[in-house]
Amino acid sequence: MEAVEVVESPVEPVRYPSMRAEIVLAVKALSDPDYQQRVWIRRQYPHENFYDDFTQNAHILFDDTCVLPDPETGVGDVLYPDEVGVLRALGEVLDPLINELGNVSDERYLQHPQWAEVLRRSERAYRVLSQNDSASR
Repeated sequence: MEAVEVVESPVEPVRYPSMRAEIVLAVKALSDPDYQQRVWIRRQYPHENFYDDFTQNAHILFDDTCVLPDPETGVGDVLYPDEVGVLRALGEVLDPLINELGNVSDERYLQHPQWAEVLRRSERAYRVLSQNDSASR
């Protein structure tokens, strides 16, 4: 039997790793209902001078990094190609929800019937983003 050499293709680093880190943290926050209740609703922050809420995470994804609703634009700069699909899926549920609810309390977002789908899609996206970060180290 002939020996098979396993060669892993190198993962090209993204151009802006600090911006990517913000994306990963935003998606993680969107995927964690316990964190949302503790930090966004009860305002129990992990340390002094800390702040986080739904709006901040939405701004990171839609405005600051522009990976939603069109994640393809971030490939190479802040995203890897295999992350496009999971982020697009997240944007497909999150964008209409933001358009519907607008500037309401975080509690209203968390109570919306579609929020469970936001959690599911965010969790999938976070899993892919995290796996890629682990592979690139």
